[in-house]
Amino acid sequence: MSLQSFARSRFSRLLVTFLTVLALVGATPARAQRVNIVRDAEIEALVAEYVRPILQAAGLSRSGIEVVLVNDNSFNAFVAGRRIFVHSGALLQAETPNEIIGVLAHEVAHLAGGHQHRLRQQLESAQTMAVVSMLLGIGAGVAGAAVGAEGLGQAGPGLALGGAEIARRNLLAYQRTEEITADRAAIDYLNKTKQSGHGMLKTFDRMSRDMALAGVRVDPYQLSHPVPRERIANLEELVRKSPYFDRQDPPQLQLRHDLMRAKLAAYTAGPAAAARIFRDRSGLPIQYADAISTYLRGNPRDALAKIDRLIAAQPRNPYFREMRGEILMKANRPAEAAKSFAEAVKMAGNSVGVGLIQVAHGQALLATGDPQQIRRAVTELKAGLGREPEYVNGYRFLAQAYGRLGDVGAAELATAEERFHAGAYQDAKSFALRAQAKLKRGSPDWIRAQDIINFKPQRR
Repeated sequence: MSLQSFARSRFSRLLVTFLTVLALVGATPARAQRVNIVRDAEIEALVAEYVRPILQAAGLSRSGIEVVLVNDNSFNAFVAGRRIFVHSGALLQAETPNEIIGVLAHEVAHLAGGHQHRLRQQLESAQTMAVVSMLLGIGAGVAGAAVGAEGLGQAGPGLALGGAEIARRNLLAYQRTEEITADRAAIDYLNKTKQSGHGMLKTFDRMSRDMALAGVRVDPYQLSHPVPRERIANLEELVRKSPYFDRQDPPQLQLRHDLMRAKLAAYTAGPAAAARIFRDRSGLPIQYADAISTYLRGNPRDALAKIDRLIAAQPRNPYFREMRGEILMKANRPAEAAKSFAEAVKMAGNSVGVGLIQVAHGQALLATGDPQQIRRAVTELKAGLGREPEYVNGYRFLAQAYGRLGDVGAAELATAEERFHAGAYQDAKSFALRAQAKLKRGSPDWIRAQDIINFKPQRR
């Protein structure tokens, strides 16, 4: 191997190792990885309600920021682009809305402060430092070998790795500073919206206790975030002197939060999970979890009776109606399911996530097999996808509906959309070409097919 190719090879290995370590400590966490996204109209509407006043306080109410739910049982949240990703574990573990609102305020502070952009600049600077130190290390090794100085020759790799370590520590120190800044900005947003920062302190206290119970001993200089106890010490005085420190979440909001946790518990942690969370064994949250668990166990008749009791208690709750539609679909009663979904759509109004219920309504109409209902399904599916253009399953149902109606060109285009939004761009282009052959040239659908054909994904 020539010296030049050897240098390139060592540079590649060093850079990969460096970036891998950064990913492990959180400098480029799951933001750059594929994450398992969960879609649920009830949860999305509630979290959107939590974050809306915070975005307004940060001056970001018109910036198109959205919150995305990640199927992960850990207590975590992060930002990427214009999206805030929240783990389902955070929602399940947070006992009050205020705890999650504090988490969201912190992530909004990262967005408002432009921390992502500055982190990329710091990363580039750190990479440059690592590369320079690596070249110095190679140079020392080559020089030592040329003059026969064995000790100096052996020092080369140490110089290179030492430079990478310095670069990594500098980057981590920068991140810790940004985290402290975001914590303080979050308290400011909470004060502006007349909400307590108590939930943030409770979150950090939970993290500290979890670390202690796990017997985790960490070097604070190896972390991308301040240790929880340090964060509490930095914030406690600010939080406690706020005039809103003792302010409680409104009871109706707390109930919605508990219903959300009950749903997550039933879907992600099993039928007994809700009983471990809620002390009140007769309240609506535990009943909701029981109805969902009964549905998941494949007993739609009993699940239907249980959800009907919940609807009697809260007749205007759109998500109980949505759940009723899901149960009726499992019972193979699509016409009745469609009626429940239609009621849920009407009750949800313009809430975030209502497009998901519209897609479910369209799916139920499609399942009836009645041509007239299938035509209604097309209308409802297109309306839902208009609100949720990235919802892959909706395009699949729309393709089926068009196929049942004999509109092959539109079915091919819907399949192209489904593959496109799933990231299978070559498949999407193939279906778009097939759709164009059957669509009227220059029509809106033909032009959309051409857009898919012309699309060039960005290289990372």
